[in-house]
Amino acid sequence: MTVRPPRLALVTGAGSSTGIGYATAELLGRNGYRVAVAATGPRIHERVAALRAQGIEASGWVCDLTDPAAVALLTSSLGPVDVLVNNAGMAIEGIVDAQRPLVEMSLELWNQIVQRNLTTAFLATRACLPAMIAAGFGRIVNISSTTGAVAGVAGDSAYAAAKAAMLGMTRSLCLEVATAGITVNAVAPGWIATGSQTEAERRAGIATPLGRSGRADEVAAAIAFLCSDASSYVTGQLLVVDGGNSVVESRA
Repeated sequence: MTVRPPRLALVTGAGSSTGIGYATAELLGRNGYRVAVAATGPRIHERVAALRAQGIEASGWVCDLTDPAAVALLTSSLGPVDVLVNNAGMAIEGIVDAQRPLVEMSLELWNQIVQRNLTTAFLATRACLPAMIAAGFGRIVNISSTTGAVAGVAGDSAYAAAKAAMLGMTRSLCLEVATAGITVNAVAPGWIATGSQTEAERRAGIATPLGRSGRADEVAAAIAFLCSDASSYVTGQLLVVDGGNSVVESRA
């Protein structure tokens, strides 16, 4: 009798110890997955050490996810990926792009933000899909944002465009792969208390209906559900995790 190894989950953008990516990898690992985590810098190896200290089978990869060759090397080194969480984006090594009015935004900055937040997901998904299709199983979870997907922030047009496009990609792709046993969903976090959260964002979190920012582990719980067998009939959906902030009509 052949014993199948635990499913392999690849979580991108998991370099920060306080971020959604690491919290997701930790929860998936506790749920029995083998976990591969990727980030742009060597601090990813610290995350791997922390995961392994908890008894989680984990590997870490330094990878420029905007580079098709680097993504191809990553996925070929890993072998078949069962679960892909496209979390890369927003910040590199904790540094967030400055906001700019559209009229003042350079094409270089626009392309940089779109590549980091959208193209990374495209490249990772394209690389992982063939093995998922061959296996007849897969879970893809794209980490979008309330910015772009359900609301807007002045000065954040490139980021909002990329995150809205990620939702569009989710909905189209789910139809392409549904008969292959693959689900594709998106999660839209609101104001989340990570290490890169600004003071203005912290205040915005206090103004939500729940009166606080969310935690990375609360977003991870939503992601883990969409990665699980329990979500097998859920695809093409956007799960908003924002403390009810996006449904408030009157703030008077």
